[in-house]
Amino acid sequence: MLSQTVETNVDVGAARWQARVDLAAAHRLAVMHGLNEGIFNHLTSRVPGSNDRYYQIPFGQHWSEVRASTFMEVGYDGSLRAGEGEIEQSCYCIHAPIHRLLPQAAAVFHTHMPFASALTRLEDPQILPIGQTELGTAVHTAYDDRYTGPAYDPAEGERLAGTIGDRTVLMMANHGALTVGRTVAEAYDRLYYLERVAQVQLYAMWTGRPLKRLPQGVIETTEAEFRGDRRYGGKKPAQWHFEALKRILDRKEPDYKE
Repeated sequence: MLSQTVETNVDVGAARWQARVDLAAAHRLAVMHGLNEGIFNHLTSRVPGSNDRYYQIPFGQHWSEVRASTFMEVGYDGSLRAGEGEIEQSCYCIHAPIHRLLPQAAAVFHTHMPFASALTRLEDPQILPIGQTELGTAVHTAYDDRYTGPAYDPAEGERLAGTIGDRTVLMMANHGALTVGRTVAEAYDRLYYLERVAQVQLYAMWTGRPLKRLPQGVIETTEAEFRGDRRYGGKKPAQWHFEALKRILDRKEPDYKE
C-alpha cells in the first residue's frame, strides 16, 4: 500500500512539473507569435491532481520571462496556495470559474491578440465560411455579444463559462479571445489558429472584393471532419504542433524549462 502511495505521489509530482513546463512554453510562444499584450492577459492551467487550484504567473511579469518555476498556485477561492507574488484580479475572476465549471478547461487562455480582437470590435464578429482553416475553428467557437467592463467579480467568469458551453473558443465582444483545452497543447493550438483565421479573414475583407463563401454541403462535410477525434500515432494534431513549437524553444530559449 505504501509503495502505491509513493508511486502516485511521484506521478502527480511529474505531472505537475510537466504542466508548469508546458504552461511556461505557452507564454514564451505567445510572445514569439505576437499574441501577448504588455504584462496583461492570462494563460492558466489546473494543477494536476487537485480540484481546487490553478497555475498563474505573478502580476507584473512579462511573458518572455516566464519559467516553469515561476507559477503561483491560486485557489478557486482566490487565495494564494503556493508561490509568491501578486494575484491579478481579473485573471482570477475569469479563469477560476471556468476551470471549476467546465470539464474541458484544464487550460484557459485569454488574450487581446490583435487580429482576433479586431474581429470582436465588429458588429458581426463571426468567423466566415471562406476557407478550410476557418471552418476548423468556427466549429469550436462560441460568441459573447456583451462586454460588461473589467472582470473584477467571479460572477463574470461564471457567465463566460455558461457562454462557452461545450465549445473551446470564445470570441468576447469588444474585448478579445479565450480558448480552453484539456491540455495546454490544445488551448495553445486553438489560440494560434484563431489568430491566423482572424488575420486571413480581415485581409480578405480589406481587399473590398466579394468574399467567396464555401457551398453548404462542403461546409457540413468539413465541419463533421473537424468535430472528429483524429489522431496520428496516438496523439492529436494539437500535441504534435505543440511539441514542434517546444523544439524551437529548446533551441532558442531553453531556460523556459527551469
